[in-house]
Amino acid sequence: QVQLVESGGGLVQAGGSLRLSCAASGSIFSINAMGWYRQAPGKQRELVAVVSSGGSINYAGSVKGRFTISRDNAKNTTHLQMNSLKPEDTAVYYCNAEATPQSARYYLFNYWGQGTQVTVSS
Repeated sequence: QVQLVESGGGLVQAGGSLRLSCAASGSIFSINAMGWYRQAPGKQRELVAVVSSGGSINYAGSVKGRFTISRDNAKNTTHLQMNSLKPEDTAVYYCNAEATPQSARYYLFNYWGQGTQVTVSS
């Protein structure tokens, strides 16, 4: 079983920064993409940033220039550095990984962390 654990959420003032971390563990054969999604109250979950296994990165337009995603393939971790935070960034942030478990090496599955709350005050 593959598990994702997030950390780093919290309460900050507008303009502040937070750094989210996610570590994948378990019987992992390989990880394709790793990224972050968020869900605000009353809204659907949306992609924030994602890194492919080849290193290509995509950001949501609303966070470009403010957020930076990074990935360590050897450690199966990803980080999201969030700067210049705005109240509209308030949401539960979820780590996501597209991965192949050791027990089913010919299949890809989506795995989700439990989420970490980010609250930005005005």
